[in-house]
Amino acid sequence: MRIHEYQAKALFQEYGIAIPRGKVAPEAGEAGEIARSLGGRAIIKAQIHAGGRGKAGGIRLVSSPAEAEKAARELLGKRLATSQTKPEGLPVQTVLVEEAVERLRELYLCITVDEAGRCPAIIASAAGGVDIEEKARLSPRKVQRFPIDPATGLQPSEARRLADSLNLDQSLVEPAVTITTSLYRLFTGEDCLLVEINPLVVTTDGKLLALDARIVLDDNALFRHQYLAALQDLSQEEPREIQATQLGVRNYIKLEGNIGCMVNGAGLAMAVMDLIKMAGGSPANFLDIGTLNAPERVTNAFRVFTQDPEVKAVLVNIFGGMARVDIVARGIVEAYRQMEIHVPVVIRLAGTNVEEGKRILRESGIPYIEADDLAAAARQVVRAAGGAMGEKGNL
Repeated sequence: MRIHEYQAKALFQEYGIAIPRGKVAPEAGEAGEIARSLGGRAIIKAQIHAGGRGKAGGIRLVSSPAEAEKAARELLGKRLATSQTKPEGLPVQTVLVEEAVERLRELYLCITVDEAGRCPAIIASAAGGVDIEEKARLSPRKVQRFPIDPATGLQPSEARRLADSLNLDQSLVEPAVTITTSLYRLFTGEDCLLVEINPLVVTTDGKLLALDARIVLDDNALFRHQYLAALQDLSQEEPREIQATQLGVRNYIKLEGNIGCMVNGAGLAMAVMDLIKMAGGSPANFLDIGTLNAPERVTNAFRVFTQDPEVKAVLVNIFGGMARVDIVARGIVEAYRQMEIHVPVVIRLAGTNVEEGKRILRESGIPYIEADDLAAAARQVVRAAGGAMGEKGNL
């Protein structure tokens, strides 16, 4: 789960990481008053869950309260599209009004999960700010990666080695160690997947300041942090993903294709998506329904598919191990009974109670396309997505 910049900076403050003075404003007039309290000159920052705001006009330097109010009015209530959003953009409901900070250098600092190394890792660069990805591509040696042993945590010597890699003045080494240590305490203490400062700036008066903040929280750990769960802004989320979560279909991610996928097992789900792409199609979602023996979860997954106008066909691929294929089949039949399904559905079943599952489907009278081979199923659903709904049996 992502949170807004101003919410992330509030957490930074709690952990002792210095940030610019400022406040969040939901109204243009309030933005002007905040700018006045900061001396008139300020930065107005649209609060959305996406980067690239500066190039999209979502971050503006103003010289007076009147300019601040005008800039906020132009942003609030609008949708801001950046390189990291869909073309329709995301709604701007608040702006962050901060003091304009004079800076000498821009650095990059983040802690994330290194999946290959199975540990947290600090990523740091002496060149931060706008287009950090491009800077890293052009000058990969400027990006340093420091794995952290989760058993021992971040050691002071490691934090100092990282600070030394940023080519800081000696007077800033200890402050950099403090910020890195605090960032790691935040990362572990709040169960984060990512904490990022870009840029971490050296100011003209010789201080280190987190000019921006990005935090991604682990959804699976939110039960331990109810106060963080309450920060979720549903207006920034994909509506289909919200609907899926509300229906108990948790491992659902909306994509841009037109073939709905329902699979059990994350690895198998990825393989199904790859096969659809290889067959010339495009998945509309990732969905791992997991090990389940509850027909209603299958039915609810179909509810998400059928209400997505972009879905033109559905591929169900179930390999029953601990999950029972016959229960999945009952969920599919129940979905047809509860709602109108106007798109072709290709079903491939294997594993525990597979023959009983196939019998349930065949005797139900529902229209579907049966497939025994996964690669063939992928080809069939790609054809079905581009044509009319097929009858029960093989295409």
